[in-house]
Amino acid sequence: MSAPYRGTCACGAVTVSAHSEPIGTRQCWCRQCQKIAGGGPTHNAIFHNGDVTITGTLGSSIWTAASGNMLTFHFCPSCGTQVFGQSSARMHLKTMRLGIFDGDHGLRPQAVIWTEDAPDWAQIDPTLECWPQQPPPPPEPA
Repeated sequence: MSAPYRGTCACGAVTVSAHSEPIGTRQCWCRQCQKIAGGGPTHNAIFHNGDVTITGTLGSSIWTAASGNMLTFHFCPSCGTQVFGQSSARMHLKTMRLGIFDGDHGLRPQAVIWTEDAPDWAQIDPTLECWPQQPPPPPEPA
């Protein structure tokens, strides 16, 4: 599939639409992501803020990341579905959770990050680019 990518939270109170292709897709094993994902990684697509439309009320939580940046996690306050995360170092980007998008959207991780925080039982695809911690930001499209 290709853009636009549309979706809703579990209860339907929040809707999203991403109007472009992501500038990158990642699987993240940092401890914060493991906590919000119930022990596994989060799966994410990174978009420019202006390429994403979100309707409905969002709740948020702010944490300090291992990098020292502030991470804000946005979610549906009614059902708890994770919608996106945003780093204080990259406020122009939204890191959308792949689970928010409907159906077989076709988005797949291109890289795995924070592998040094992954538990020993984690299954990490050896064909993907891997980073032990935070990688540089994804390249901007030409």
